[in-house]
Amino acid sequence: MRLKFAHSPLLSQPLPAWRARLLQGLLLAAFVALVGRSLFLQGINNDFLQKKGESRYERVIEISATRGRILDRHGDVLAVSTPVKSVWAIPEDARLSPAQARALAPLLDMDVRELNHKLASEKDFVFLKRQIPPEQADRIAALELPGIHQQREYRRYYPAGDVTAHVIGFTGIEDAGQEGVELALNQQLSGKPGSRRVIKDRRGQIVEDVESISAPIEGRDVNLALDAKIQYLAYSHLKQSITENKAKAGGIVVLDARSGEILALANLPTYNPNNRVKLAGAQLRNRVFTDTFEPGSTMKPFTAALALEKGKFRFDTPIQTAPGKLTIGSATISDAHVHGVLTVAEVIQKSSNVGISKIALTFPPQEMWTMFDSMGFGHPLNLGFPGEVGGRLRPAKNWRPIEQATMSYGHGISVTLIQLARAYMAFARDGDLAPLSLTRLETSATTGQSVFSAQTAREVRAMLELAVQAGGTAPKAQIPGYRVAGKTGTAHKIEGGAYADKYVSSFVGFAPVSDPRLIVAVMIDEPSAGKHFGGDVAAPVFAQVMAGGLRTLGVAADAPLKPLQMAAVPKEIR
Repeated sequence: MRLKFAHSPLLSQPLPAWRARLLQGLLLAAFVALVGRSLFLQGINNDFLQKKGESRYERVIEISATRGRILDRHGDVLAVSTPVKSVWAIPEDARLSPAQARALAPLLDMDVRELNHKLASEKDFVFLKRQIPPEQADRIAALELPGIHQQREYRRYYPAGDVTAHVIGFTGIEDAGQEGVELALNQQLSGKPGSRRVIKDRRGQIVEDVESISAPIEGRDVNLALDAKIQYLAYSHLKQSITENKAKAGGIVVLDARSGEILALANLPTYNPNNRVKLAGAQLRNRVFTDTFEPGSTMKPFTAALALEKGKFRFDTPIQTAPGKLTIGSATISDAHVHGVLTVAEVIQKSSNVGISKIALTFPPQEMWTMFDSMGFGHPLNLGFPGEVGGRLRPAKNWRPIEQATMSYGHGISVTLIQLARAYMAFARDGDLAPLSLTRLETSATTGQSVFSAQTAREVRAMLELAVQAGGTAPKAQIPGYRVAGKTGTAHKIEGGAYADKYVSSFVGFAPVSDPRLIVAVMIDEPSAGKHFGGDVAAPVFAQVMAGGLRTLGVAADAPLKPLQMAAVPKEIR
């Protein structure tokens, strides 16, 4: 006989009473524990639940600090941050219809496919477009699209554009300096962002401002030593010379001889920092700081100064330069024209390679090296510009006689244009070198490190004045109403370890000679329109910029106005 499960005799057996009571006790204890835990969390220690709740709707957001402005010495704005908007999305919420996507895409300057690709991201947050103008952002906001949001940012604007590009530089998308002064003084300009606690809804929109945690510290303004008017003069005349001489590149720097302030600095090629879409590496190079070149005859005054300083030669000491050649070992140094006997002053005026070599070879190599080193050659000036180099000045122990001779007229040594300009400060002042400054100084005159005596500086100054007069190598550097001093330089470029038929033309000088105020250094790289000598290519740029700069500063004339005395310049490398 088969028994059904319901009639099983096992089911008729009564359960022990203690089991029921145990189960009831366990359920009651669990209930009491839950009630107790609830009372503890909600009444006594509610921090846990509070934090869990806050984590779902409360956020701490960063408050951007406005980047400081960059101003010229007179307060004209050279860089300023303007408010813009960035558009971002929560992909999960941004379920746009085809019509909505077609309306939004052109406002973001992208096609519909690119927009849909970004909105298909699995991330919680994506930027759709950074730094768009406010009016464009307003048109996007008017669409009222789900999951599409905006936040305020700042974009850097440069009113002078390409004129000041290599001085000012630019910032990146995150408003941090990447080139020029923007990078060199980034810490001062950046400021410190603040923060505040807000409540956001599930769409990421702020519905309540809870509290301010820390206020932003705005970036500080920077007053540069730059003079916007002199900067424009320097840029425009350099550009004109590059075009007329069909040159590859060029650079120019203008210094205040009294304070060491950099009043102007320009390079070509250049770029527009407001539109860097097609920016190339050659445009970015601040050649005044990053490009080295053999300075040619612009180095001769330093060797002459050493000769006067050591007492081995005087201003009028005669030197035989005939027959226009000097053989040292297997090499021969030449002058393009035989000059015969020249004084030390005339060696500089006529730019005699033979004469200056004979002077140089009277010194131990270490003395010349020490002099070059004291002028700042061989090591960077450390003004903070990215890529600044120090040039090439080999140790004196490695110099051979022919190398010592050629370095006296600027071959076998390389410098930057900013180094060369600063070194001429020793002649524009009374033999001392002041540190250079990118920012405006409170004082109009600074004390520098003495490298030559005042007497030596004045005598070399007189030699350099002869060089721009009739019979010198740079009559095109003359300026009506002002006494001018300076020196030309023309040097072959080195390519593949050998001198090529390409040139770097330069001129460095200062004015007025009676009380020097400005120093201007010009470098033209690879002029190819038929002229390549420094006196023909670089000296006219010097004259134009110097004349305009002196008028801008209101510097009084120190010479009578008379017709310029132009003379044919011998076609030789100076």
